[in-house]
Amino acid sequence: MTDPTLRASDAERYRIVAMLEQHTAAGRLSLDEYAERVDRVLACRTHGELAAVTADLPAQEKPREESRHLLWAFLAAALVLVLFTVVLGLAR
Repeated sequence: MTDPTLRASDAERYRIVAMLEQHTAAGRLSLDEYAERVDRVLACRTHGELAAVTADLPAQEKPREESRHLLWAFLAAALVLVLFTVVLGLAR
């Protein structure tokens, strides 16, 4: 993170709230912990305060990388289906 004394923007606070939602969905936080942390995040003024709220949580995984692998798998499956259809069409 950048300088911990820099003031945080609303967008940064809402990004942290979204991250807390993901950790709650993954079972790392209870609903009570989530609500308490959201209150803390919305009251944070600096990057350092925001970092303290999430310090005990693991870094987020990159879902885009997983999505990219799924996209390639889907495209490969679609290509196989097209080729299969062409081969069957020529065999008739």
